[in-house]
Amino acid sequence: MMALCSAGMAMQALGAESDGVAFDAAPGVPVRARMLDGGRVEVRIGKDAALQLLDGVADEEGRSRLDHEDVDFDGVQDLVVRASVGQVNEAVAVYRYDARTARLQPLAAPTGTPANCDGLWSLSVDATTRTLVSTCRGGPMWYTDFYRYQGEKLYLYRAEQLLMLDPQALAAVLAVDEGGDDAGPLAVWTTFDAAGSALERAIGDGLSPPVSGVPLRGRNARVVPARLALFSAVGDASTRRYLVAGDRVELLDERDGWLQVRYRNPTRGAVTGWIQLALPEQG
Repeated sequence: MMALCSAGMAMQALGAESDGVAFDAAPGVPVRARMLDGGRVEVRIGKDAALQLLDGVADEEGRSRLDHEDVDFDGVQDLVVRASVGQVNEAVAVYRYDARTARLQPLAAPTGTPANCDGLWSLSVDATTRTLVSTCRGGPMWYTDFYRYQGEKLYLYRAEQLLMLDPQALAAVLAVDEGGDDAGPLAVWTTFDAAGSALERAIGDGLSPPVSGVPLRGRNARVVPARLALFSAVGDASTRRYLVAGDRVELLDERDGWLQVRYRNPTRGAVTGWIQLALPEQG
């Protein structure tokens, strides 16, 4: 009993050290990891303590922090390496155990997607919705990307695109709800499926990520002109549909100076269309 207690205390102590952690990567597969110079990680895997050297991440002084967490929601722990970069960002490297090779393999964010952060940054794990949240700062703006799994495949689940709208042109057609004192710039949030196809879009606060697992809701606005044309598609030259001053709409998307909005007609239900951000000059 004393020997078991001593072993358990030693394991906890290693897990608490700044340069080392210990955990089970699978039932009966212990992992002990410690930091080396320059951000490299030395890992001992299994009861025979097989050696593996990993590329981690490091700050300007070559320091990193080791941790373990269930990043892929399979019920066992994964190795997580973190390092502060540029004062506000945190670089993250994740390694998962591969039973086929009996080694730790890197978890990489998918490439060729509309994600704003290049890789996994300041990573947090939402076990309730089985979502990974990556957050990074570029210039004065914070960006957030959401990832989910389909099987073992990690895919971009939700991301934002910051809008660069002319404030005067926007105010000429819509009075957008402010969204509170801490509201950030407007951004189009998009939810994707595992194949990369867009499932939904909504214009919301670029600094307040939507709740994962909940359908997107766009910012509300009030129509300003006495009569505002509502087109079926971007670039249409004519329409028989119009909104009038005071109508309330939900902002959904933006393309080439056009805004997609949803108007909830009291008798016909939801009506979706596009409006021109800059009104045509009146002759």
